[in-house]
Amino acid sequence: MPERTIEIPDGVEVSREGKTLAVKGKKGSLKRDFIHGKIKIDVKAKQIVLASQENRRKIKATLGTWEAIIKNMVIGVSRGWRCDMKLVFSHFPAKMSVKDNEFSIQNFLGERAARSAKMLEDVNIKIDKENIIISGIDKEKVGLVAGKIEHVTKIVGYDRRIFQDGCFIVKHAYPEN
Repeated sequence: MPERTIEIPDGVEVSREGKTLAVKGKKGSLKRDFIHGKIKIDVKAKQIVLASQENRRKIKATLGTWEAIIKNMVIGVSRGWRCDMKLVFSHFPAKMSVKDNEFSIQNFLGERAARSAKMLEDVNIKIDKENIIISGIDKEKVGLVAGKIEHVTKIVGYDRRIFQDGCFIVKHAYPEN
């Protein structure tokens, strides 16, 4: 019978209603549905127990995935997540801005039209010269925003050996503090 336990640190509250697990901390709160017919989630005083009666490989893999997701939720509500990116340009000076929940970059490769990407809610973007700092409590959302920005500045139709411009992830999502 495979079983995984996750310790709940001080200052974090975990509650379960049906298939939804809610995690609250000093940075905010996160909710997520965990639906599986053969895996049970029990919330005890200072730990979360994931257990199953079956000993199959897919069940063990799902238990490991759920354990990682719940640990990321606990870290997010207590410390938060951060991702660092850098704008690289050699031919044309690009200018970045965030307005109305949308990231835009002007004069990228000398293009007249600005390239833009819609941001997700609860994700903060701070621009400092050519550095971009993305932060939030949900690790998946922080990573998705970083991926969107990287995708928006992808170069098509130019020689990548010469035009190495773009926004690149320097440091993937890691806990703040």
